[in-house]
Amino acid sequence: MRDAFGGVVNLAMIVVFLVLVTGYLAFNVNYTKAFRVKNYIITKFEQYEGNCGTNTTCNDEIQSYMKTVGYHQPSDIKVDGFNCDPGYCFKEFEVKKDSGSVKENNEQKYYRIVTQIIIDIPIVNKIMPNLKIFQIAGDTKLITVFE
Repeated sequence: MRDAFGGVVNLAMIVVFLVLVTGYLAFNVNYTKAFRVKNYIITKFEQYEGNCGTNTTCNDEIQSYMKTVGYHQPSDIKVDGFNCDPGYCFKEFEVKKDSGSVKENNEQKYYRIVTQIIIDIPIVNKIMPNLKIFQIAGDTKLITVFE
């Protein structure tokens, strides 16, 4: 009986180890995809100077890139105070003239982009549905608005 019990315990330890390693690898792959998508979106926002709303060329390029990379686009991504499109959210911030960082007379702004790491494990989704660690945020460079 002792040998049978030892075999079951060893098998359980191996299964737990495999689940942990597989989960870690899945998280890293999804993190890498979300990080690459965030960087691409930041580049597009800088290229189109923030004109990336719904039904624009910029948004179409972003959506096609997400499909090319294989990034699962969460349609229910929500961040408080942000405008959300499928797969990402963004918010415009204006730089105040008195902050010292604006040296010209033109208005300057930047955008904060948020993407989400998708891990579709029902138990994890029930326990931690809106955990901030599963979101990746980044800012664009300052964009000068010329009149």
